[in-house]
This record gives sequence, structure tokens and C-alpha cells, in this order.
Amino acid sequence: MKISLYSKFVFYTIGAIVVSFFLAFLLVNTFYHQYLKDKNDAKNIGVAHDIATYIETHSDTDAMEYLGSIADSGYKIYLTDGENQSHFFGKEFREENLSESNIDQVLEGNDYHGMRDLPKETFVTGFFSDELANTAGVPLLINEEEYALFIRPDIKFLFQEVHYLLGGLFAGMALISILFMLFVARNLIKPISKLTKATKQVGEEKFAIDLPVNRVDEIGQLANSFQAMTKQLEESDQMRKQFINDVSHDFQSPLQNIKGYAALIQEPETSEADRTYYGEVIQTESNRLSSLTKQLLLLTSLDSLTGHNEMKTVAIDQQIKTVLQGARWQIEEKNIAVSLEIEEAEITGNEGFLEKIWENLLSNAIKYTEPGGMIDMQLSNEEDQIRFIIKDTGIGMDSDTSSHIFDRFYRADAARHTAIAGTGLGLSIVKEVVELHGGRISVDSNPDEGTTFTIILPK
Repeated sequence: MKISLYSKFVFYTIGAIVVSFFLAFLLVNTFYHQYLKDKNDAKNIGVAHDIATYIETHSDTDAMEYLGSIADSGYKIYLTDGENQSHFFGKEFREENLSESNIDQVLEGNDYHGMRDLPKETFVTGFFSDELANTAGVPLLINEEEYALFIRPDIKFLFQEVHYLLGGLFAGMALISILFMLFVARNLIKPISKLTKATKQVGEEKFAIDLPVNRVDEIGQLANSFQAMTKQLEESDQMRKQFINDVSHDFQSPLQNIKGYAALIQEPETSEADRTYYGEVIQTESNRLSSLTKQLLLLTSLDSLTGHNEMKTVAIDQQIKTVLQGARWQIEEKNIAVSLEIEEAEITGNEGFLEKIWENLLSNAIKYTEPGGMIDMQLSNEEDQIRFIIKDTGIGMDSDTSSHIFDRFYRADAARHTAIAGTGLGLSIVKEVVELHGGRISVDSNPDEGTTFTIILPK
């Protein structure tokens, strides 16, 4: 399942808030039970003793009236003798759950620590629980009669403690959220740092890069695309180096011949017949260099897509006829029979590039067909595409050779051994032009049985 980086960030953010709230809640709850609970109980026990001491030392004070005024100042008070008399001052308790044993405990002269000993529940329940059992109790002597006095602050007077709890809660949430988001950010940025480092390596032409980024979000896709790109760059770099090597070799050979034969022509003892022969060789090698240069320029145009926008309607049948007419002298010189079955067909494309397809394929067929052989050319106008087939009865090639014939500068051994002129770029150009126009090309060949090229181009 693919999870986007944005979704992951939102998920992590919500997760950080939930987790930080839960952890902060646990921390504040621990703080309440370990520190604030006892302190709160001790404070209220002290208040209760102060009230009891005041009543006991001021006999002229109306105890009931005094307890009522204390209640009006923000306390809930319960006074009982354990038998007949029980009085509530202030607002009623939500639950009157004080046991007789607790009352007897106070009447015997002991303090009651209800706030401290309340069961350890969550702080919201424990701290704000409006129960009679959640009070501070002290013994009180009124007119020589023993009473048990139980008090607790009204909820509205707990703001100071609430500030502690809420302040601690939000501080804990903030701290935990920051730490969590720093961890998340580090994990999000870590693969980007790896990509940055890998990019620098690519800039130094170091393409053997392994990016162990096992993710399915945008960063994972970026890492996979980056690795695919570096692999392609590595292949392109190897092709570039091989291309330079092949170009250098193919330029060097005719240049050496021109240089050598030019030197021989200048020799005084060279006969006129030899000079003529050497001049013809130089002319042939010059033509070879010129052809190679033109082919390289065409490849450069294809690589940079020059002319790709110069599209127009092209009559393919007329192009093929024109190319065939231009090669008529070569066909007649080798006494090759030509069979032509061409339908009228038009496509949208680059006229100059398309013409190179028919020129190179026909040139190849003529080169590799023995004198007296045959070339068959067919052009079919189909519904949404055209199909061009050119078949010769030439020397043919094996499957290993046919798998490489579209590589730049590749020439089959049979062609080299028979000293057939060529640059090794023609079929590479054909394939690139076909693919530039969204088409495809295939080859079928067997040694000594000829070769068939099939091209399909969308209209």
C-alpha cells in the first residue's frame, strides 16, 4: 500500500500529539500521586486543625455560625457526633460515602486523611472527586462534646492546584511532542541526506551507487528513480566512451590512408598510373569521411530532437520512389532486379528524417545483395498506420549479428571481410528515426538467404 509523504507527516503529527498527551497524562498523574496528593491532604488537615483550634479556644464563638462562614468562603463541611447530630455546611457533597469506622476514628482523636488515602485512580477522578470520603477529618470539642469535623475545598478554590496539573500536562505534551517530531524529522530527512551525498557522487562520475532506502512513499520513489537514473547514466557514459572510441577509429583509418597515399603521390618516382590510382583511393576515403560526418551530424540532430517540431504531412510513397530513382544507377550496375508494390500513404512526420530511413535501408540492401540478386519493396496503407517491408536476397546474417545491427558503429564480420564500405551508423539512424516517430522496426535474416526489414509507423 502506497502512503504519501504528506499523509505520513499528518499521521506522525497526530500520533505525536496522542502519544505525548498520553505520556504527559501519566507523568502528571504520577506527580499528583507522588507529591501533590499528600501535600494537598496535609494542607487541608492543617486548615481543619486551625478551624478546630479556633472554636476550642474561643468558647464564646457560635461554632455553627462560624462553620457556616467558613463554608461561605469556599469549603464544604460536615460535622457529626457519630450518633444523633450531623450538620452540613456549604454545598452538598455529590456522594455521602463516609463510613462509620472513619467517623469513629476521628472521634477517638485521630486525623482522617481521606484526600491522601483515596484509592489511586486517575488524577481527574481523585483530585476533583466530590465525595464525603475525599475530605480531611479532625476531632473537635464543642461545649465539652466530642465531634468529628470533615472539610474539603469547593471545586472553584482548586484553581492553584489545577494550574499545576494543567501546566504540567501541557509542558509534558510540548516536550514529548518536540522530541517525537525531532525523531520523525530525522527519519524523514535521513534518506534525503543519502540522496544528496549520492548526487555529489554522480557529479564526480561515480555511478556505482547503492541507496538502501526501503520506503514506499515519495522519498522511496525518488530513491528508486535516482538509482534507475544513475544506472542509465552509467550505461550512457559507457556508450559515450565507446562512441568516442569508435568515432576515433573510423576517422583514423581513412585519414591514415589519405595521408599515406598523398605522400606516395608526392614521390618523384611515382608513375602517372599510380598517381591516378592513389588519387582515386584518396577520393574514396574522402567520400567515406564526408559520409561519416553527415551521419554523425544526423545522429546529433536525432539525439537533441532537432527538427522534431518540424512536422508536416509526408507522402511516403513518393519519398520511396524518389529514393529508388536516385539509386537506379547502383541497381543497374549490379544488375539487381527490383519488385515494387507501393500504395499511396501519408503520415505526419519530419520529412528529412523519414527520407533517411528509405535511403539507408535501400543502400544496405544494394550493398549486401550479390550481382543478379533481387530486392522486394512493399508499402501498405493500413487503417491507422503504414507498413513498409524491404527484402533482399543478399548475404544475410545469423541471429547474433541481427541482435546488434542497430548498435552504433556495429558492422557484421561478413561485411568487413567482403570489404563492403560503410560507417556502421545507417541502421542505428533508421532505428532512432523510427522510434522518434513512435514506430517500430524488426529484422528477419538467415545467412546466405537474405534479410527482411519491417517498419511500422503510426499515421
